[in-house]
Amino acid sequence: MEYIINLFILFAIYGILAISLNIVVGYTGLLSLAQAAFYGVGAYATAILMTKFDMNFFFTVIIGMIVCALIGFIIGAILSKFKGDYYAIVSAGLTIIIFNTLLNCEGLTNGPIGIFGIGRPTLFGFSFSSNINFLILCVLTLSAIYYLNKHLVNSSFGRVLKGIREDERLVRVMGHHRKTPKMLSFVFSASLTSVAGSLFASYLMFIDPMTFQLHEAIFIFTIIIVGGLADLKGSMLGAVIMISLPEILRFLGLPQETAAQLQQLIYGLLLVVLMYIRPQGILGKYRM
Repeated sequence: MEYIINLFILFAIYGILAISLNIVVGYTGLLSLAQAAFYGVGAYATAILMTKFDMNFFFTVIIGMIVCALIGFIIGAILSKFKGDYYAIVSAGLTIIIFNTLLNCEGLTNGPIGIFGIGRPTLFGFSFSSNINFLILCVLTLSAIYYLNKHLVNSSFGRVLKGIREDERLVRVMGHHRKTPKMLSFVFSASLTSVAGSLFASYLMFIDPMTFQLHEAIFIFTIIIVGGLADLKGSMLGAVIMISLPEILRFLGLPQETAAQLQQLIYGLLLVVLMYIRPQGILGKYRM
């Protein structure tokens, strides 16, 4: 039972990551590889504030969101000048910069050693220390973020984002500024991604910089490719599929090294098959 609970916690956390990224990639059409950077910032904000300043988890979530929003605003202003492959390259650079910052600022982040002893959330005396309670918190957070994003994409701002994806020139002709919606979608995505990082840090009660490298950004990107671009349910479906695959391999009894190589092979084959049969993903509305 504990195994199932742990698995569903990961589904919820990666579902939040995928939904947040889909706003930028799926609806706005921008190839962002910065998700791991904000994931790491949110995780470390919670870890540092809870272990060194004994701050309540929910306050650390808010602070992490603000920090990520500020970073997202600065980087988003720069990225709004780019599109296509250039956007992806610059956003990947942000992930690399954040990773190296977390790795080398040993006085604040403990460097490669990481941070131990991160606590579980408490709210008005109620503790989320048990995994089942923590799962409830993750599901409630995922549900809130899902409906918040659903409202966003159905709003006039969401229609502008879709317009930017379809034809930027038409959006400009209709009197809408192109760079501001791009930047705001990036900031919004960054702040929501921070929430997933906070949950992840509190769930494991330990983090280190190695989790937040570029390969993690690519993995999150793969989730929305599989689940479907510009579809929030597809984001959650993609998270379930991509998290479940390595778990299924565990039951085959293969050596760890063989299982890891087979996992990468299956991921690659899945993407190739999807790109051939359904380029927009399982539930997606747009092609990459």
